[in-house]
Parts: sequence; structure tokens; C-alpha cells
Amino acid sequence: MGNKKNKKSAERKERIAAKQSKKTAQKEKKAKAKGRDVDSDAEDVDLDAVLAAYAEEQAKFLKVTEVVSGPPSPRSSSTLIASPSNRNELLVFGGEYFDGTVATFYNNLFVYLIDRGEWREVTSPNSPLPRSGHAWCRGGNTGGVYLFGGEFSSPKQGTFYHYNDFWHLDPATREWSRIETKSKGPPARSGHRMTYFKNYIILFGGFQDTSQQTKYLQDLWIYDCQKFTWYNPPLPPGSQKPDARSSFSFLPHESGAVLYGGYSRVKASTAVGGKQTKGGPQRMTLKPVVHQDTWFLRITPPASDAPASAGPTVRWERRKRPANPPNPPRAGATMAYHKGRGIMFGGVHDVELSEEGIDSEFYDALFAWNMERNRFFQLTLRRPRAQGKKQAQAVKSKDRSKADEEELLRNLAALEAKGGISRQEDDDERGVDIPKVEEPVQPEKPSIVRFEMPHPRFNSQLAVQEDTLFIFGGTFERGDQEFTFNDMYSIDLVKLDGVKEIFYNEPENWNVKEQEESDDEEDEDEEDEDEEDEDAESAEAASTAPTDVTVPSITKDMEQLEVEEQETEPTVKDPRPSPRPFESLRDFFSRTTEEWQNILLEMMKERGITAEKSVKELRKEAFELAEEKWWDSREEIMALEDEQEAAGIGEVVNIADRGDNVGGARRR
Repeated sequence: MGNKKNKKSAERKERIAAKQSKKTAQKEKKAKAKGRDVDSDAEDVDLDAVLAAYAEEQAKFLKVTEVVSGPPSPRSSSTLIASPSNRNELLVFGGEYFDGTVATFYNNLFVYLIDRGEWREVTSPNSPLPRSGHAWCRGGNTGGVYLFGGEFSSPKQGTFYHYNDFWHLDPATREWSRIETKSKGPPARSGHRMTYFKNYIILFGGFQDTSQQTKYLQDLWIYDCQKFTWYNPPLPPGSQKPDARSSFSFLPHESGAVLYGGYSRVKASTAVGGKQTKGGPQRMTLKPVVHQDTWFLRITPPASDAPASAGPTVRWERRKRPANPPNPPRAGATMAYHKGRGIMFGGVHDVELSEEGIDSEFYDALFAWNMERNRFFQLTLRRPRAQGKKQAQAVKSKDRSKADEEELLRNLAALEAKGGISRQEDDDERGVDIPKVEEPVQPEKPSIVRFEMPHPRFNSQLAVQEDTLFIFGGTFERGDQEFTFNDMYSIDLVKLDGVKEIFYNEPENWNVKEQEESDDEEDEDEEDEDEEDEDAESAEAASTAPTDVTVPSITKDMEQLEVEEQETEPTVKDPRPSPRPFESLRDFFSRTTEEWQNILLEMMKERGITAEKSVKELRKEAFELAEEKWWDSREEIMALEDEQEAAGIGEVVNIADRGDNVGGARRR
């Protein structure tokens, strides 16, 4: 999948921004483009004037309108989120589309109704201006969705503009409102990430484009949704913090937030001419870095008796290296939060061969990152289990019995009408009311379900709503071509029973170079065949000659494995009940209800909680504990299920759980 042609890598906009020269900056300062066409492709565009024209056009909308529409047009660096107020909705905002020459930015809001499979486009007189690379998150305890920053550029991306505005979206009314804070907020940026904790919005990282390079950020900002105030909390003396980066994963946690990975470019010295010589001429270049570290942000709200101006205290805690991370490391692998874990998809691994070419590999793997265990698990799709002979015979017998019953009803109705056993037409003429079986209504457009992941890509948008993962868009590169996907898929994270295609539109020029690549592959196959013949001859000659066979030592590999095991966090045995293979959450809780209620009572006793709870409240909180454990063990249980299915073992049932009536009605 990789290639050696000149191309743009995972963070295209960042690399373009890093190449801007002083000459471009001077043109931007001298620009006098007021009154020009908004879609002008001149590089001395006055971006302030362009954005003012956008705002003027947008103000012509008198109210918020919502109309049924098709899916969003192709776009990258947009944002997707599960609506916090409606479990049946997804929200898509902004993004940009680059056709190889001109960049187009968007500020329309799309709503996807999951149960109807319907898209709606929302227009508003006070919507944020067009942008991409922005960040948004749900408001936690305060509700709604909060959005900050992003970028806009001239059509040919010669000059960039970064936003520092802060917005709130009411998902129920679709109303946007710009937030004017009481204190100074974060500087303008894009590529940053946001998450929530209680009544706080947390923002970290990103990048800014300067006249000469891209500056990556490592500042932390916290917004109090109740006090309408931004805080840039100081860190304890001598404490560590994550390196500057963008495009990382930032997930909520009950005690703060968790950060993983990211991308940045750092200065590095390289030899002129590509040959490294001691004391030879050196030059500074920007080297891409894909981060693989993990950080926990611990947040402590101010005490009740603290001054009104006091903000939360924070501390960054570096965690050990995650176990089983995706290998090789990849940029643009996005992640969505789902019940104590992050769901990761896609990404790209770049190997910079020279200044002229980059060899890249794109991925379509799906991972679950258990945040508490700090461990990655690869999720694989699972085909439905084939029916056994007994099950198939039971289904046939059931269908046959149903047909016999229908025939019997028709005959009885005919006898009551004193017409004897007659044909269906005669019964209809006599007005006999014969029960009819209604055929199920087939959907107009049956959903396409595949047992392979969507095409490899990076920077796709992910969201989880009601245990279902949604994958929207993304980018793929082939040689010097860049493709923006215009598609959407869903995956049931409980069953993993295939990938449902919500919509798919083929990217432009997708098949242009397929013929050329197939010709190249044929030439490579012929060369490989010649090489295989030569290797076979060499092997045959070598087999006749005496050789000294050396068994490779595995001591080094074992030492490396021990080092990696030491780097990962030790696994603590959990005394709580665990789910069994093929056991649903409902069955798991039904089997272990009493144990979870006892665990809850012990926890209340240890914390000194004396408040009496009703049976309903106790059972509800016990179910929450069981649900947390069920999802925490999900990856290991699924691995056991796969092993049992491969060995021909079906669902395992404990005889002790069946009760004493093993041979009675329960068995039947």
C-alpha cells in the first residue's frame, strides 16, 4: 500500500503551514483584497475581509431552519459527536475539502437521525464561521456541546487564520451562542483536543501557524461552565507535563482526563547532502514525531470555602507504556470514548526515505484501549454462528407446523360455512373470515453489512451512541493523490457482527490510476517469478553442499520481552465476579445480583455512608457496578469465545446455575 512518490503525509495542513515563507507573510500584511470575490484563488487575500463577508451573508438567515437533506459533502477535519440530549442523533459540523488546487471550508451543521437513517441540514443566523481542525465536546454536568478554535485559509492555502472563539450549541433547539468569558481564554489554535470533567471543559495542545513554521502547543486550559471563567492552572513545582503535540486522543475520566499519543514536528540536525560525517556541515530540519506516551490529568475542584476566583488544581501524572499498543506507531488514528475505554480506528505510518519521497502504510484496524488497565485489545469482526443440524431441523419443523395450522383454520372455516373443504377462492366468495398471514414488510433499501473493515484511512471521525460506533469520512493517499472519503459506517460494539454501510460515495478520480498500478504490479510479478526461480536454483545448490547449521539464540528476545513486561503496569487480580463466555450483560447481572449488592454495601461501609437506600436504588447502583465490570472484561471474554468457537465449543452453561429441575420443563 505504501509508495515512494512525492506526497503529503498524515498532517497535510500542518506541513503546508510549516513551509510558508516570509514572502507569504509580507503578502498577507500588504493585502488589500476588500470587495473581492469570496472564492477568489489569489494568495494575497485579506482573510478578515473574507470572513466578514461570510458573517454578513450568514446574518441574512432570520431564524434556525432544519430541512431534510442528503449526507454531508466530502470533507476532512470536521467534527462528529453523539448528541448528549437525544440518543437517536449524531451531529456533524464544519470541515474542509481540498480538490488538489483549492480549499473550501464549511460551517453547516448536519444532524443524523439514527433510527430513520435520515440527514438534516441546519442553518442559523449566528453559527460559527467556516473552519476545520476545531474541537468540541459535550458539556458534562452542564449539558450541551462546547466548541473552540479551528482554522481557515485562503483558497490555495497560502495564508492561514486561526480562531480563538468559544461557542455553545444546544442540541435540542440547534441554537448556537458565542460565549463571552470573564477572563482571558486560550490563544487561537487548531489541531487541539477537548474533553469534559463534571462542570469543567478541558482543552490541551494544538498548533499555531507562524510566518516561518508551525508552532506546537502544550498549554492546558480549563473552563468553569458555572463561573463562565477560563483558568490556566499552574502546575506543582518540578512536575512533568506532556510534550507539545496535536491530533492526540483526550478522553474523560472520573478523576480528570486521560491523554494518549499525538503528532508533532521537532527540530533535528541533519547532514548536508544526506551523508553523516563527523564535524561536517549540518542543517536544521523538522522531524515528524508520532507520540506513544500516556498521561493522566488529575483535577481537584476548589474547596467550598475557597475564594470565588479560585480555580481547580491540576497535576499531570505520566503513566507507564500501554501494553500491546498498535504497531508500528501511527498518526491520525482517532479515538472515541465508550464506557471506560477508547475505541481507535485507522491511522498511517510514514517512513521518510528522503526529501523527495515518503513511503506510507495506511491501516483499517479497530482497537479498544482499556484506560484502567492501560492495555490495547484489537477488535475483530465476528460472523454469525452457523446453525447446527438440530437448530435447522427445529426451524423447519416450526415452519411446517405453522403451515399445517393455517391449513387447519381454513378447513374449519369452510366447514362452519357448510361448504365443505373448498378452495381459497370459494371461501372468499362466501365471505368467510379466514385468518391470513401478513408478510413482513421489507425495507426499501436494505442495509449493506460487510465482514471487512472500511477502507484504510487516517483522521476519520468517530462517535459512540448507545454501544454503536460510527465512522465518518477520513483521508487516504495514493502516490501524489489525496482522497477524501465521503462515507459513513456503524459497528455494534457488543456483537461486532459486521460493518453496516450507512452511505458511500466514491471519491473523485478513485479509479484513474488503477490501470497504471495494475500494469506495474504485473511487471513486479514477472520480476518476482524470475527471482523465485533464481532462489530455487540457489537453494537446490546449497542443499547439496555441506553446511554448518546454527540455532539462533533467543536469550536476547527473552530479555527484551522481560523489559517490556516490566515497563507495563502489573495486573492486579480482581476479586469481583466476572462474566462468562457468551453471557449477555442481563444474564451476568441476573446471575451475580446478590454478590454486587454485597460489594456495594461493603463499599458504603468503608466510605462511612450510613444513608439508607431503597431496594430499587441499591439494585440500580449494583447494576452500574456489574455493567462496568462487564465492559472492562469484554475483550478477554470475546477472545475466549473465539477460542471456544474455533474448537467447536458452543455456549457454556453451568449445571449448578440451572437449579435442581435439570430434567424438567427448564431443560425442554
